[in-house]
Amino acid sequence: MSLFKSASTVSLLTLASRITGLVRDVLFASVFGVSALTDAFNVAFRIPNLFRRVFGEGAFSQAFVPVLAARKAEAGQEGARELVDHVATLLTWALVVLCIAGVAGAPLLVWAMASGLQGFDAAVVMTRWMFPYIGFMSLVALAGGILNTWRKFAVPAASPVLLNIALILSISIGAPLFRRYGVEPIYAQCVGVMVGGVLQLALQIPALRALGLMPRIGASFKALRTAWTDPTTRKVMKLMLPALLGVSVAQISLLINTQIASHLATGSVTWVTNADRLMEFPTAMLGVALGVVLMPQLAGARATKDDARYSSLLDWGLRLVVLLAAPCAVALLLFAKPLVAVLFHNGAYTGEDVGRTTVALMGYGVGLVGLVAVKVLAPGYYAKHDTRTPMLIAVCVLVLTQVLNFFLVPLLQHAALTLTIGIGALVNALWLLIGLVRRGSYTPEPGWGKFALQVLLGTVVLAALLAWGTHYFDWVGLRAQRLHRIGLLAALIAGAALLYFAVLRATGVRLRSFMRR
Repeated sequence: MSLFKSASTVSLLTLASRITGLVRDVLFASVFGVSALTDAFNVAFRIPNLFRRVFGEGAFSQAFVPVLAARKAEAGQEGARELVDHVATLLTWALVVLCIAGVAGAPLLVWAMASGLQGFDAAVVMTRWMFPYIGFMSLVALAGGILNTWRKFAVPAASPVLLNIALILSISIGAPLFRRYGVEPIYAQCVGVMVGGVLQLALQIPALRALGLMPRIGASFKALRTAWTDPTTRKVMKLMLPALLGVSVAQISLLINTQIASHLATGSVTWVTNADRLMEFPTAMLGVALGVVLMPQLAGARATKDDARYSSLLDWGLRLVVLLAAPCAVALLLFAKPLVAVLFHNGAYTGEDVGRTTVALMGYGVGLVGLVAVKVLAPGYYAKHDTRTPMLIAVCVLVLTQVLNFFLVPLLQHAALTLTIGIGALVNALWLLIGLVRRGSYTPEPGWGKFALQVLLGTVVLAALLAWGTHYFDWVGLRAQRLHRIGLLAALIAGAALLYFAVLRATGVRLRSFMRR
């Protein structure tokens, strides 16, 4: 299977996840609106997600996948299976301890995340309900790392759809039931989160069994000791420490921003969260998809000491980032209001909420290319078992982001929080890129100047159409004409995409050249 086809598979399944996620968010906004309770839920759900990104999908995947890919290349299926068993044993018991501690320490976690939250007590209860979600999702990350290493990308990419379906059902079915029995309806979302976690983990099992790689988790002290003393497992643990610090820095930035938002106007957490949802569309479809596909390929190239292929893979990924992320960034900057109005301006979500969410989304547009590029550049370090350099860069970017927050939050309020993240992402990506070039891991292939000009021309044409569409139509005023508004949005997006790719083709960009093996 070609790399482009693999990335397309992950991207399309991610699109399905994001579409169902948007349906979930639209229903959530329509039913619950913006209030202290919605802020409480968003904070409570962010806590297990924070730990999941740090321990599960973040530091663990960055350390585990390159080592597993190298182990597979060097010792074959049996050697890889032994590593899987040892890592699964250590991870499972660590998660049991973490989940117990998280449930017990929920008040402290909520205070650390959002001490100014009006719905503090509700957030504590919701955190206790949802914290075990991290256990399920970290095991899903383990399964996904195994399947991606064997180039079975579909199941890990499809599993988030199950969470969204569970949350949609919890709104449409669970919320009315909770209301009928005198329980605040938004608590049904907590049940949906846990059901979604169970379903996502269950989906991985048949795929792992088909490969003969279903982890065997040891339940004895001897099994734990054997797993811990295994040299390859210790290598994963050693790589996890700097990766853990690096990913934690990004999550600490999110934690600080949530803390700041909790002290701003009521609804600030929800406005920023909804902007996050839209920003995650292109970052997940492009950045995450490319990162997932490239990581095992880069690790394999390193294991065989094929430096030319290593550099070529990075060049391919970066060109796709520029090709696809640049127009998306322009769309978030110039077309934010139509996107927010069509998707969220329903039911209890007001016109003021649309305006507040719009400015937050525009902040992400400033740094979208950086946010996506980091997902391609960072694996260039992880595949060579260097988790320390991205960590040190992330620490510096965190300091920069918070210095910018100090000056910009008083002026821009919640919108400053997304703008500073965007600026920080651009700095992070540029720093990573310079480091890869300087150490000789990446040598840009010929033609970058011409390619950048071609993309720029196409982006300018796309920008003109989207800017016209934003200002010509009254997107908030068209609330009652819902289908008409949706049709306008779809027509403008499709028209802009067609214009963009038509300009690229007219200027000589060969899109088929990206469909490499």
